[in-house]
Parts: sequence; structure tokens; C-alpha cells
Amino acid sequence: MAGFLARRLLGSVLLVAVAASLAYLLAAGALDPRANYADRTPKPPPAVVDARLTELNLNDRTPLLRRYLTWAGGVLHGDFGRSVTGTPVGEDLARRAGVTFRLVLLGLVCGSVLGVLCGAYAAVRQYGWFDRLSTAAAFVLLAVPVVVLANGAILAGTWANDQVFGHRVLLVGGEYTAGLDAGFWGSLLDRLRHLALPTITLSLGLIAVFSRYQRTMMLDVLGADFIRTAMAKGLSRRRALIRHGLRTALIPVVTYFAFTTGALLTGATFTEKIFGWHGLGERLISSIFTNDVNTVAAIACLAAVAVLCASFAADALHALLDPRVLDARVRGAG
Repeated sequence: MAGFLARRLLGSVLLVAVAASLAYLLAAGALDPRANYADRTPKPPPAVVDARLTELNLNDRTPLLRRYLTWAGGVLHGDFGRSVTGTPVGEDLARRAGVTFRLVLLGLVCGSVLGVLCGAYAAVRQYGWFDRLSTAAAFVLLAVPVVVLANGAILAGTWANDQVFGHRVLLVGGEYTAGLDAGFWGSLLDRLRHLALPTITLSLGLIAVFSRYQRTMMLDVLGADFIRTAMAKGLSRRRALIRHGLRTALIPVVTYFAFTTGALLTGATFTEKIFGWHGLGERLISSIFTNDVNTVAAIACLAAVAVLCASFAADALHALLDPRVLDARVRGAG
């Protein structure tokens, strides 16, 4: 298994390099950092503008290939260059990446686990009340944009605070309460209260998607011969479905795991903006408006790394669920 995962990791590294390179070339070709100086009063001399853009490796009069090689050489040493304001890109993104990936990771785990459980139970209780209700709810959630879900979560959270809890339990704005001095556990609870609604917003769409996939895959294995064989050997129907049926039905679903990460990062951009989280999504939007090539390329590179890490995790889960994958690799190597 180690050799299989090592080969997959090497392929992922190559794909990250390709994705990051294409992201930089696209950003450098589409954005115009020189336009940031056009409306300044007094307008700086062209020679001063050229010198500043050259210093930041953003001068459009420098050949694109040379700018790319300078940027790529810096990335290999952990330097993503400097923003249009002259500040190092890496320092700002290091903090923002923690904000975004914390939100995305929780949304991914909650959404995928709950979606798989809902889909499996709906398949076992096919055409029952839960199956019909979860199907209707999934189609409604899939039809509603993330922006609407986020604002609906805010309204629902506000109503719950007023009518159910009687005080503010679910907090809306920001990652934490500024100036709060409540010790480690108090600060952790405060962050969880701020995290609840954004996580729910990101999880709802994933629950809908995974429940549909898992229901379909589970229905395919309910009447399979190996389930009947397991029950004939003495396993109860529940244990046969959990031990053999669910494991087999999960194999196609985990391959979808990596693709949901990219969609989740896109949804996190709107969620961060609405809930006031200062993460990568918020920075990406502002960087596009300010023609900040290096920051846009760095965020695209981090997004590519996140998606390919999810793909690597999906490959590992696939290998654990289906040993035939490793056997085929061994026979192919032989």
C-alpha cells in the first residue's frame, strides 16, 4: 500500500505544479497591476511606475516567461512574492489559510458523514417516510445557492437565539468575539459558537449530494449475492448491511470526495464574505479587484494543494475499502 500511495503522491505533486503554473500565467495575463497607478493624484511618472512594478515582479513590459520563472523560483523556496502593496504574500495567506481550511474541513467532515448516513438509511428504508423526506430535502438544498443558504442560516440562528435559547448562543459575525478574556475553554466555546452557522451552511449542500450518491450505491448492493451469503452464514441483516453492504457502497462515493473539495472552497468564498470571516475567499475577491497577480496565483496554488490532498485521501480510503485496488497494482507492477 505504501508504494501505491507514494506513486499517487508523486502524481499529485506534478499536478499541483501544473495547476499553480497555469493559475499564475492566467492571472498575469488577465490582470493589470499598472492600472492601480492610473487614478492616483498626483499621477506618478511612468519610470517610477515601471521601477515599482519591476521590483514586485508585476511589470507587464517584462516578458511573461521571465516573470513566471522568477515567481516559480521563489515558490520553490517558499516565497510567493509580494502583493501590490509590497507586503509578503505568504505571511498574510498563512493566517487566512488556517481560517478557510478550518471551516472547509469541518464542513467536509460533517457534510460527508451525515450525507452517507442519511443516504444509507434512506436506501434501507426505501420508499418509507424518511426516504421520501430526505429526497425532497436534498433536491431543495441542491437548488438553493450558497448565498441564500447562508442568509437563511443567519435568520434561523437569530430566531433560535430569541425563541429557543433566550440568549445569544449562535453567533453570526466574525471568527471570535474581539476582546473576550474567558480563558482557553471560554475562548474555544466562543469560537465554536461563531463556527456553528457557517459550518451548517457549507454542510447542507454536501449532505444533499452525498445522500443521493450513497442512496443509489446502497440500493445496488442490497440484493447482492454476498449480502444473502453473509446472512445465510448467520449474520443478521443489520450486521450484514453495515459490515459488507455499506463498505462496498462506499467505494464509488469516496472517489467523489476530492471533487467536492473544490466546490466547497468556492462555497466558502461566499460564506466567509457573508459571515465576516477573513479567509482566503475574502482575500481572493479583493486581490482580483486590485489586480494582485501574486496573491491570486498563491491562493490558486493553495486551492490546488487542498483539492489534491483530498484526492490523495480519497485514494487511501479507496485502497482501504477495496483491497483489489492494491492487488491490481501489484499484478500490474509484476
